[in-house]
Amino acid sequence: MSAPLLDVQDLTVAFGAKTVVHGVSFTAARGETVALVGESGSGKSVTALSCLRLLAGAGHNPQGRITLDGTDVLTAKGEDLRRLRGGVAGMVFQEPMTSLNPLHSVGRQVSEAVTLHRNLGGEALRLRVVELLTRAGFPQAEARLNAYPHQLSGGQRQRVMIAVALANDPALLIADEPTTALDVTIQAQILELLADLKRRLSMAVLLITHDLAIVRRHADRVVVMRHGEAVEAGTVAEVFRNPQHDYTKMLLATEPRGRPDPVAADAKLLLQGEQIKVHFPIKRGILRRTVGLVKAVDGVTVAIREGETVGLVGESGSGKTTLGLALLRLETSEGPIHFEGAPIQSLSRSALRPLRRRMQIVFQDPYGSLSPRMTVAEIVGEGLRVHESLSAAESERRVAAALEEVGLDSTMLARYPHEFSGGQRQRIAIARALVLKPRLVVLDEPTSALDVSVQAQVVDLLRDLQARHRLAYLFISHDLRVVRALAHRIIVLKDGRVVEEGEAQAVVEAPQQPYTRALMAAAFDLTTAGSEGAVRT
Repeated sequence: MSAPLLDVQDLTVAFGAKTVVHGVSFTAARGETVALVGESGSGKSVTALSCLRLLAGAGHNPQGRITLDGTDVLTAKGEDLRRLRGGVAGMVFQEPMTSLNPLHSVGRQVSEAVTLHRNLGGEALRLRVVELLTRAGFPQAEARLNAYPHQLSGGQRQRVMIAVALANDPALLIADEPTTALDVTIQAQILELLADLKRRLSMAVLLITHDLAIVRRHADRVVVMRHGEAVEAGTVAEVFRNPQHDYTKMLLATEPRGRPDPVAADAKLLLQGEQIKVHFPIKRGILRRTVGLVKAVDGVTVAIREGETVGLVGESGSGKTTLGLALLRLETSEGPIHFEGAPIQSLSRSALRPLRRRMQIVFQDPYGSLSPRMTVAEIVGEGLRVHESLSAAESERRVAAALEEVGLDSTMLARYPHEFSGGQRQRIAIARALVLKPRLVVLDEPTSALDVSVQAQVVDLLRDLQARHRLAYLFISHDLRVVRALAHRIIVLKDGRVVEEGEAQAVVEAPQQPYTRALMAAAFDLTTAGSEGAVRT
């Protein structure tokens, strides 16, 4: 048999005195997809970055061997290492918004990847860039070469990253969480794109993910990692049908389950927005004249009772987050909004301030929404300082109680956000919202990018808090498995309009509209395929 394209043997990676990867071994052959799975902190991304020696200076490899296309990666220097990076292997990083240069256009960034390894210029280079973007499924590639990353959706940015990775027809594609935080239909498109490219180019794919549903459908072999060790490895069919390690069994069994408690018959209407519209002007030319409107939200009516969760679903750009912000008066909108029976649409900023404590929001990215310069005590207690006059002792008591309510130890008060895992940071964000004892919480993708076990924990936590405090939730998410476990009703948005609305179970199990059926198929087909033991590549 021919030697594997990528051969990792006894890889050990350390940061200073702390070893984070312990003796991991695996191989990947051309035309094969190998998945590294495990929860956050298991060493997946560190292992993948090591394959191209992309770790920061603090990371070093005292032991092990990595061979890529016959070259020893750990001892390669100069031109050999450069040939491997981008030439033999391309990499799709986890977060395209931070991986793409915000100051450079899409065309420039793809062309840079090409010219590092090929002597192309002028029209030939432009045509190559258009070809790569088109191959990656980027819409209207030729017309959007001058677009910048912030002007693109999450799915479009991910396609640009794929185009960069494919710039020199690599033999190996390393994809680090390529679909994290993407909506289900875009996720399915990206994964099908990678599978198609693998088939056509005979690439090897090293797929790093915490989503086992993706592994079931798209991988040939899987390596399960925990605490830096490979605890189980084998073909996807073998591992998923007959897992040997307790950790693998736990991962396979963990999924947000159950249903929320029924809404009380006497539940009062808490929030209502009627025919809400949010339109953004399109301005062009030197004088920045308005030439059109982006109808982000276009006539949406929402009603939420106390103790009720309304799930808001749809693809990226459908208007979910904009609607949530508009209902909290954090985005300018048209249409009457009532909170606790009183109109709030025309209230001034100062008049709204007393209401803010009763309507809170948990943002999508807890790491981005938590100040890195503030301790947990300062972050969670900030709302108390704004809305209540408390002594230092009483404020600390309230903050500690809020942390304990979300399952965190009050001894963590002096720590900073970077000292916590993703799940813990999300709990801190929830504690910050709950410390003011609100009646309504808007949850914007609170479980995106979290491990499946942490997702289940957060869902259980939110259900428990709702039952105890009769909280109302507007739950914005692209993860329909989580929505199914948490929501009483579901509103489906497309292009700023409601295409379907109803009881959660009815919308999930018997969607009426083609768009809703497509969403449900993309969300639940992966799970169905895996439960039947099917492995499709």
